[in-house]
Order: sequence, then C-alpha cells, then structure tokens
Amino acid sequence: MNKNAFKQNLIFAAVVLLLAAGLFFWRWYAAQQAAGLPVKAQLIYGDASTVMDIPLDKAGRYDVDTGIYTIHLEVTDGAIAFVDSPCPDHICENYGRLSVEDQQAVCLPAKAVVMIVPVE
Repeated sequence: MNKNAFKQNLIFAAVVLLLAAGLFFWRWYAAQQAAGLPVKAQLIYGDASTVMDIPLDKAGRYDVDTGIYTIHLEVTDGAIAFVDSPCPDHICENYGRLSVEDQQAVCLPAKAVVMIVPVE
C-alpha cells in the first residue's frame, strides 16, 4: 500500500469516527433534554387507526380485545408491560416494563404495539 492510499484511508476512518461520536452525543443530549418530561403509553392495535392512550401515573390493568387476541397490559410504578399474553410465543412479555420515551413493545400475533410517547 502506498503512503497516499494509507493517508486517505486514515482520513476516511477519522471522519467516520467523528460522525459516529457526533451522532452518539446528539442522541445522548436529546435524551437528557427529554428526561423528566411527562410521558404516556400509546397502544395501536388492529388496523392502524385504533389508538388508545394509557396514563402511566395511575396503576391499573388493561384488557384490550384487538380482534385477534385479548391482550393484557399492566401499569405499575410509572411503567407498562405486556402480561399473561395469550399469543403462542409470548415474546411481547419479554420486552419488560416500558417507561422511557421512544421505548416500544410489539405483539405481532395480536397486531398490537405499545409505545411510550410524550404527553401533549
């Protein structure tokens, strides 16, 4: 490899690393700004037009018929989670408790998505 090609590769690698670091710090800064803002859970199920807002500041259990399965969601300590899923694989239960903006959990067999969004 000649010296010129080595310098070009080195400059390219440095630019890529700088861009990656900039993206990381931008996402980190945005997350810090969003911390502490009120959030809610939003359930989208069935066809994409069926939306249900679920407050996270009040504990409760939500049993929602999606037209395929009846999903069970539980709100405790400001977080929401799929519990006792009737679907065959139970993957949605493994997402755990969601409480931070942009977190989401999906139950594909029930065609249901739970995501954390800011309160408007």
